[in-house]
Amino acid sequence: MGSIPDPGELTELTHPSFDEFQHQTSLMTGCTLMWKELSDHISSLEANLIRQSEALKRKIEALDSETKTSLDSLKKRELSIDDSVKIAVNRVELLKKDALKTLNDDNPDGEVDNGDGLLQILKSTCLRMEAKEFWNFVSGRKKDIELLREKIPEALSECIDPAKFVMEAISEVFPVDERGNERGNDLGWACVLVLESLIPAVVDPVIGKSRMLITPSVKKKAKEIAETWKRSLEERGGIDNVKTPDVHTFFQHLITFGIVNEEELELYRKLVIGSAWRKQMPKLAVSLGLGDKMPDMIEELISKGQQLDAVHFTYEVGLVDRFPPVALLKAFLKDAKKAASSILEDPNNAGRAAQLAARKEQSALRAVMKCIEEYKLEAELPPENLKKRLEQLEKTKTEKRKPSAVPANKRTRASNGGPMPPAKAGRSTNAYVSSFAAPPSIVRSPSHPQYPAAVPAYPSPPPAIYGTQTPPTCPYMYSPEAAPHLAGSYPGAPMNYPAYGGYGNGIAPAYQQAYY
Repeated sequence: MGSIPDPGELTELTHPSFDEFQHQTSLMTGCTLMWKELSDHISSLEANLIRQSEALKRKIEALDSETKTSLDSLKKRELSIDDSVKIAVNRVELLKKDALKTLNDDNPDGEVDNGDGLLQILKSTCLRMEAKEFWNFVSGRKKDIELLREKIPEALSECIDPAKFVMEAISEVFPVDERGNERGNDLGWACVLVLESLIPAVVDPVIGKSRMLITPSVKKKAKEIAETWKRSLEERGGIDNVKTPDVHTFFQHLITFGIVNEEELELYRKLVIGSAWRKQMPKLAVSLGLGDKMPDMIEELISKGQQLDAVHFTYEVGLVDRFPPVALLKAFLKDAKKAASSILEDPNNAGRAAQLAARKEQSALRAVMKCIEEYKLEAELPPENLKKRLEQLEKTKTEKRKPSAVPANKRTRASNGGPMPPAKAGRSTNAYVSSFAAPPSIVRSPSHPQYPAAVPAYPSPPPAIYGTQTPPTCPYMYSPEAAPHLAGSYPGAPMNYPAYGGYGNGIAPAYQQAYY
């Protein structure tokens, strides 16, 4: 048997190796790092769970709030139905009495010299539901558009069915223009005006714009009209060639009758881009539900060189930080200068290239200056330099219009300083062209006595040899060039020259002003 060592007896100790020590150290380090990673991961999971829990809690609270708001709104709408119906019934009875009174009135139209007379006529046509007469009256008074904008909503409120009345009124030109030969007169402004004025007339009197008093049958008819307009796009040349007033009328029709279709937003987007220069287009785009698509639409406008239109869209949706307006306006001016330079270099415009180029740049400058004033950008883009450039272009344009110096007329007689007519002027009485800046006028001084009747008139030389005749010395106090132009003529001409283009009586011909 082996003997058991005595504890008190000294024995030799075995020291661990250095490699084993390093191994143990690496294990401890690895465990520490793994523990730290696990702790961080668990902490991250806990934080993420807390965030998601809080977000879910907020969503639940928002949904509860929206649900409560919707239920309250539905309850309010339900309770308001009776009140709205009572108001509508009372209004119909009142309108019925007014309509009967108007029908019995021998002179319902009155005068249109002021707003009251205009309102009286509008109310008369609305009470009688005479849509054709109403449309003819409105479309013929474009000069009073602001007064019409003020009075039409009040007049439409007199209609038994304002929505149906408006659709019948504009049916002559929308959705399809049925005027035949009169299509040249654009009445899009009148359509938009009437459709805009309809909104206040169909708003629920109790809960406001959240409910429009438009019957289902009228709304169905409005949808059919919208479909007819879309089908007619091909006849109008497609989306790219449709007229902007027609697009504006179509959009206002959708908004007024509340028939915007979310499935057709792409069509609306294309139409908006095609008519982006229209002032009302940014607001219409938002009303059509294109707010989420605005960044892409603005970028598309910029890529097409329509930076000025992009500025209006940017301010409408509040994307000024993303699309700085000053940078867009500077790019617009730069493109306008490039376009003006290309016009100058175009050999097809050699005759009037300078005029076209100046007009292009002037138009761009005025548009940018107006935009600066509208959005208060004077601090970021001072308009002084733009005004100087515009004045410079205007000055250049004015100088080019000045007539060149007129050379001395070789046919002027030295004895009296009076001009002789051109030798070939006698060939046609309508072909007289003076070599002077203004046609000569022979005017007798008011203080000069009348020639006696015994003095014979000078014989009239034949027109073909007029240039060889020596005219008599002018016996008047003023030379023809220095004589003031008088509106009338004095009786008794001292000379009897043949008429040259209407100048035979010594007075320049009067031209009737043309009105277009």
